[in-house]
Amino acid sequence: MKHDLKRGALLLASATLFTAMLNALQKLTGSQLPALEIIFFRNLFSLPFVMMIAARTKMTLKTHHFGGHLIRSVVGLISMIMIVVTVTRLPLAEQQVLSYTQPLFLVLLSIPLLHERPSLHRWVAVSIGFSGVIVVALGKGLLHSGPDSVPNWAYVVALAQGAVGALTTMQIRQLSATESSTTIALWQAILMTVATALPLPFIWTTPHMTDGLCLVAVGAFAGIAQVLQTEAFASAQVSAIGPFAYSGLLWASVIGWFGFGEIPGIAMLTGGLLIVGSGVWMLRHDRPEKRPVATGGMMAPTNVKGT
Repeated sequence: MKHDLKRGALLLASATLFTAMLNALQKLTGSQLPALEIIFFRNLFSLPFVMMIAARTKMTLKTHHFGGHLIRSVVGLISMIMIVVTVTRLPLAEQQVLSYTQPLFLVLLSIPLLHERPSLHRWVAVSIGFSGVIVVALGKGLLHSGPDSVPNWAYVVALAQGAVGALTTMQIRQLSATESSTTIALWQAILMTVATALPLPFIWTTPHMTDGLCLVAVGAFAGIAQVLQTEAFASAQVSAIGPFAYSGLLWASVIGWFGFGEIPGIAMLTGGLLIVGSGVWMLRHDRPEKRPVATGGMMAPTNVKGT
């Protein structure tokens, strides 16, 4: 397959733009509608795009590990709920930068769950990354210019989402040993749609016209981002274009600033630089063995099998 760095980088940066716009719409609707209702429409309207990706290869739902798909979807659903909760309460840029801790948690979780021994450069990256988290956390009430009413627990949830996202990535790695990427993506989309549809009669809040249009756009943007991400990683090596995934912080900052009046502060910018730098460090010092599987939602790229 031809390595097209320019095309891959452009596609990946575009995918992060759609993800940032998706989060902005979730922020708008999150104060009016239940998180599960938003996630239902996100999965429902992104399903056609997942089918589009699957149609390009051998589309199959045949699996010998339905339980694995079920667990992976449950964990992924928890991650999505955390994202809706945190983007509703945190400045977009801060939520985005804390989501970039996923590769750091991946290193930590690989020790007890996969019995791996991280190299020295990975430990250095983890140390740098979490020092960035500390800077963001300590500076949120001193140096940042965002809203003063942000609850402390929202930062904890945003950080925990990085750990849950890392766990999801590890589950994808395990499933990828026997399942194709399209099978994983299809089962995720179907199971999450069904799971979020079940409680709707008990939590349903009728959206206004504007909110309804936002919900359609949420699903469409999620699907478009997934298509773009898939095309990006099919166009160039992960280690070459991976750093462009962090352009999501730029989009989140711009949208947060002009759309919600969220001006990034010194602490967020400094901590974000440390966290992003740690992720780029790991990308540049690892040799990818497989291209990542795009199974919904943007995440900071990591060099793991099946991600």
